[in-house]
Amino acid sequence: MTAPTTIRALGVETLDIPLFAPFGISGGAQDVARSLLVTVELADGTLGYGEAAPFPAFNGETQASARAAVELARPVIEGADVREWRTLAAALRDAIGAAGSARCAIETAVLDALTKRAQMPLYVFFGGAGRSLETDMTITTGNAEQASRAALAILARGITAIKVKIGAGDLQLDLARLAAIHAVAPDSPLILDGNGGMSADAAMELMAALHAQGVRPALLEQPVPGDDWAGMGRLARGGGVPLAADESASSAANVLRIACERAAQVVNIKLMKAGVVEALDIAAICRAAQLRLMIGGMVESTLAMTMSAHFAAGQGGFAFVDLDTPMFMAENPFEGGFRQTGACLDLRHISAGHGVRPR
Repeated sequence: MTAPTTIRALGVETLDIPLFAPFGISGGAQDVARSLLVTVELADGTLGYGEAAPFPAFNGETQASARAAVELARPVIEGADVREWRTLAAALRDAIGAAGSARCAIETAVLDALTKRAQMPLYVFFGGAGRSLETDMTITTGNAEQASRAALAILARGITAIKVKIGAGDLQLDLARLAAIHAVAPDSPLILDGNGGMSADAAMELMAALHAQGVRPALLEQPVPGDDWAGMGRLARGGGVPLAADESASSAANVLRIACERAAQVVNIKLMKAGVVEALDIAAICRAAQLRLMIGGMVESTLAMTMSAHFAAGQGGFAFVDLDTPMFMAENPFEGGFRQTGACLDLRHISAGHGVRPR
């Protein structure tokens, strides 16, 4: 007899969501979130939903490559039992490897279906440590005047922590933008995110110039390329501010290397990089190595961002929260998810699963 928790079908469809303005990082910009909606249907009719949000400028993944990976995973997923979610995740990793956004979408849908049947919210499944978080908001690429206006708009939303994309190749522009932001938001913690677009020398020069101006960022995130281990180590030892690994922290194996080499003080966990289950392993390594935790994402809708909120709130201990991209989207094709008031993302009203469903 087929168990009611057996996956009867795996579905995938295009999920294109326009943005209010292009979301720019050092490697490029995106004007539409080109994602995928993944659905698993259980034998008893329960539906679980997941989102794949590839960001080509971040790691080269595309909507087409993510869809191909989901289709490749179909023989692994259909007929499997969601109660065996860790075994399923291992088989998925073997089948589609580094296709992180596809792994994230499928694992999210699997865990959503599992916890819906159990009438358990995912923040409880992940540990129940908390039910809410406070997010920052990002200022993407642009000039100093645009950065100043964006900072004021963020403060007007009731959000104080500001993340700033840097590293487009013009150090003086970065300095001018950061000075403009600091002038209108002098009390806001600043997270500077280079997305691997700088050299270690340029990052050190920027930190020295900011120090001279009396600006001390709360965090410097991945200024150098993900494979520049020497540069990360140098900045972790002498950059003058805590260093976060993002592109360098693309897998549990890489995070173990970060811990062994002390190549960062903080690790930005993004479920889209390696999937939900490997992210659990990454968080465990960080805690054992006393690396501070950050939760972030790609350009993701309410669905994926709510899943990340469950992950971080449920486990607790996340010092930095960057779950802001739904605020950049001109449309919301979903119902439910976290409730946002200012910087606060509240999950306590969700009674089962991640609480997000298509309209």
